[in-house]
Amino acid sequence: MLLLGDRAFGAAEDLTRLSLQEASNSVRRRSVSPLELTQAYLSRIEKLNPSLNAYITVTAEQALSRARELETEQQHGRWRGPLHGIPIALKDLIDTAGIRTTAASAVFAKRIPTEDAEVVRRLKEAGAVILGKLNMSEFANGVTSVGSHFGPVHNPWQLDRIAGGSSGGSGAAVAAGLCCGALGTDTGGSIRQPAAYCGIVGLNPTYGRVSTYGVIPLSWSMDCVGPMCRTVTDAALLLQAIARYDPKDSASLDAEVPDYSAVLRAKTSALRLGIPRAMFCQGLDPEIEASMNEALRVLRRLTRGLSEVELPTVSDLPSIIINVEVYAFHAPHFLKHPKLYQPLTRQELQSGSRVTTPAYIQARRELDRIRRTIGNIFSSVDLLVAPTTPILPITIEEAKNKPEDWRSIRNTSPFNIYGLPSISIPCGFGRSGLPVGLQICGPYLGEPQILAL
Repeated sequence: MLLLGDRAFGAAEDLTRLSLQEASNSVRRRSVSPLELTQAYLSRIEKLNPSLNAYITVTAEQALSRARELETEQQHGRWRGPLHGIPIALKDLIDTAGIRTTAASAVFAKRIPTEDAEVVRRLKEAGAVILGKLNMSEFANGVTSVGSHFGPVHNPWQLDRIAGGSSGGSGAAVAAGLCCGALGTDTGGSIRQPAAYCGIVGLNPTYGRVSTYGVIPLSWSMDCVGPMCRTVTDAALLLQAIARYDPKDSASLDAEVPDYSAVLRAKTSALRLGIPRAMFCQGLDPEIEASMNEALRVLRRLTRGLSEVELPTVSDLPSIIINVEVYAFHAPHFLKHPKLYQPLTRQELQSGSRVTTPAYIQARRELDRIRRTIGNIFSSVDLLVAPTTPILPITIEEAKNKPEDWRSIRNTSPFNIYGLPSISIPCGFGRSGLPVGLQICGPYLGEPQILAL
């Protein structure tokens, strides 16, 4: 079954086909109201979520009330900006005051935070309407979004396929028009891989660019929060609202935030692109390879040229650091209720409990060293391009019956180690009809160059 092939939409569903920028312009011109837009999305959620399982919690009543408030504000001359009245959804590990935040786990199935995460506070300040909380891999640990206490997320292009993970619900919801945009989190590819699998845009910012305060952690050393949208312009608008210094987040960067929409108009003809050849050559699905070859032909015309580069290896740093840090957070819960965790999470927590203190300290030292020196790669190139993932999404049944295939984040996880920004953008479809993603990576705080390309 293909949910995205049907173009016979009614008037309300036409609203859900607008990009975030188009919806924002329509609300500002008052050709559509925040309430009408919110109602259209809630109607589509009711229709399609039973097939996709993208939402864990839909906050219909709160969303409608919020939309009415924002409509009244606009009538009285207050305009909060591009997100005024725009329906947004959140990955369900981002805290929402008075609304359960489960991280897709039985452990937190009834957890109701008393405080909004900082990114939620900023979205509300910018005028967003929160539609609900999105399904995911339990505690962000996984690449399929099959290991959720609330059941697997289905890919809207082919319902028997995974939507990716861990932000699978965010990817599926954006692709299927169940929200105007979403927030995901990324520790090794959890924004970019589902973005590629669902045919949307997913931006993983520079480490520390967006606050993670109030976000249930997988790894404090690598977690990032970022936008998942249908277009690059939409991602820039959403990033603008959430990218600011936060003194409550120890990793937050106190750096000026540029106008991300303005940089979209920058010329790209002088940009030098680096091709990490290993990411193109090792185990690349033929359908993805064909899309990448076409993309490189286009990029040669848009830029100064392409050259091969070699990236530093990250060995087993991700597994050591993530396993220890996830265990540090979960130890009190895990020791009391180990059987409430999904098998994969339980396995990772057990591994984390066995890592020695010297091993973790050495891994952290190596992480710091790599982040201090990775900028050298940009002495001869301005941006890097690579396939987002080397393989296409597998079926949900395959995912249930075999271990997680970590190859799908082989090309994304190094950039979490480096702490550098990267984006996955749609790059056509394979012969099978499944989306392919192209990854663009930049230097420290290089979001403007990435967005421009």
